[in-house]
Amino acid sequence: MHKKLGIIAGGGAIPQDLINFCKENKRDYFVIAIEGNADKALIDDSIPHAWIRIGQAGTGFKKLAEEKVEEVIMIGTIKRPTLKDLVPDMRTAAFFAKVGMKSLGDDGILRALVKEIEGEGMTVRGIHEVLPELLIKKGVLGKVKPSKQAKEDIRRAAEVATELGRLDVGQAVVVQQGLVLGVEGIEGTGELVRRCGDYKRKGEGGVLVKIRKPQQDMRVDLPTIGDKTVQAAYEAGLSGIALHAGNGLIVNEKETVKLADKLGLFVMGIDPAEFIRQREK
Repeated sequence: MHKKLGIIAGGGAIPQDLINFCKENKRDYFVIAIEGNADKALIDDSIPHAWIRIGQAGTGFKKLAEEKVEEVIMIGTIKRPTLKDLVPDMRTAAFFAKVGMKSLGDDGILRALVKEIEGEGMTVRGIHEVLPELLIKKGVLGKVKPSKQAKEDIRRAAEVATELGRLDVGQAVVVQQGLVLGVEGIEGTGELVRRCGDYKRKGEGGVLVKIRKPQQDMRVDLPTIGDKTVQAAYEAGLSGIALHAGNGLIVNEKETVKLADKLGLFVMGIDPAEFIRQREK
C-alpha cells in the first residue's frame, strides 16, 4: 500500500508526469501548486490541489497535514521570486529566521527546507525514486553529435561546474574554445545563455554544461533543461548542451531533442568525472 504523496509543483511539464503516474498507479496524492510557477492549464479541478505563494509555507504545511500526506516530492522549475511572492506568513518567517537566509546558497536553503518538511512528520522523496526513467541517460540523445572541440569544451566546463557546485553557486557553465564565457549565478540558466551570446568568439560555437552539485541532495533541484533552454542556446550561437547523466532532467525529452535536431544542436548526457579524467590523461 503506497503512502499518500504530496507533490509540491513548480513550472514545466514534469509535475504533470508525476500526477499521471499517481493516477495510473491509483496512488493517492495532493498537489501544492506554487503561484507564478505551476502551469494553471495543467492543475485543473480534476486534480486535488491548493495554490500557495512561495512565502506561504505555513499554509502549505497545514494543507498537507489536513490531507494526511506522508511523503513529499518537490518538482518543477521555480522562478526567482518577487518581493510580493516572498512576503512570509508566520511559519515561513520563523523558517527564514532559523536558517539565516543570507548565509545560505540555493542548496543550503533546500537542504534546510527538506529538514523542515521532515520535521513535520513527512518523508521527502526524489523524482528519481518514483520515475527514474525521467533522468537523462548517458550518451548523445539526438541526431547531432558533438565535435572534437565541443568535447574539449565539455571537459573544461565540467571542471568549472564541479568547483562552482562545491561553493553552492550554480549548476551551469558555458565554455567556447576553452574559454569560460559565463557561469550561472542568481540569474538562472536561460539568462546565463543569453548573456554568453554577447561574448561568443568567432568560430565554432560553445557548449552549455549543467551538472548536479557534488554535495547536492538528489531529492531536490536536479539540473534541468527543456525546449526553452535549447532555443536560447541556438539563439546564443552555441553548438550543444551536456547534462549530468543519471542526475539531470529533460522537460518533454522527446520534443526537446526533436527541436535540438531541427536547430542543429547536440544534446547529451555525460558523466562529469569521466570527462575530467580524460582531460587529465
